[in-house]
Amino acid sequence: MAVVSARARLGSGVSIGPFCVVEDEVEIGDDCHIGPHVTILRFTALGPGCRVHPTAVLGDLPQDQRFRDAVSYVQIGAGCVIREGVTVHRGTEPGSATVVGDGALLMANSHVGHNARVGRNVTLANGTLLGGHSEIGDYSFLSGNCLVHQFTRVGMLAMMSGGSAVQMDVPPFCMTRSLSPNTIACLNVVGLRRSGMPSHERVKLKRAFDILYRSGASVPAAIESIEREIDTPSARELCRFLRSAKRGICKFFRDAALRSEADEAVAA
Repeated sequence: MAVVSARARLGSGVSIGPFCVVEDEVEIGDDCHIGPHVTILRFTALGPGCRVHPTAVLGDLPQDQRFRDAVSYVQIGAGCVIREGVTVHRGTEPGSATVVGDGALLMANSHVGHNARVGRNVTLANGTLLGGHSEIGDYSFLSGNCLVHQFTRVGMLAMMSGGSAVQMDVPPFCMTRSLSPNTIACLNVVGLRRSGMPSHERVKLKRAFDILYRSGASVPAAIESIEREIDTPSARELCRFLRSAKRGICKFFRDAALRSEADEAVAA
């Protein structure tokens, strides 16, 4: 038997499994499926077409000692899949929100901390942990047991390989190296191809990557060079991200064999 508050707002076609708890001020969109033993706490909203698997907890209080019983929110977009044991916590400041974008896949036992912002079509694999106020760009993929420090950003279409940990920003389109904190290995060449980015733009993006990480230029100088030489959507997004970095960006892991393999794959 589920316990569903009379003050919760349920769309049409919603199914709620046994032993769930749905509190006051919860909103569940049309055609959502809530599996057994799920807890959805107040001030949480799910968009239409979400599927929540057993033992997930959505909208619990932030793990932040500054929290003072404020009214804050969790906002989860349409078509998200939230697997077993996932936790998503409310914002800390009054009126603030933790946001998960449309089409996100949050795999088992992943955690989205207070005030984090997860973009559209992001995948968080099993055991990935996002600290408070972190930002994850659209279409990025965080592999199993990745750690993202509070206030750290991961750019769009980036990939964090399994077990990566970052306390500095991960530029868009890049891939981190496992077991080397705050380290970029290469471009996310597989993700770029799967995204449909044309080969000619991928080649230009590789040139932008080389300017940033292989030219020896400072980040401000690299931005100027990229903007002067390359005018593509991906290069503009890279420069926009770099200009807004407040924590610095991950360093480059210089490995000749890995560099050669990645270079061959960019335009393939």
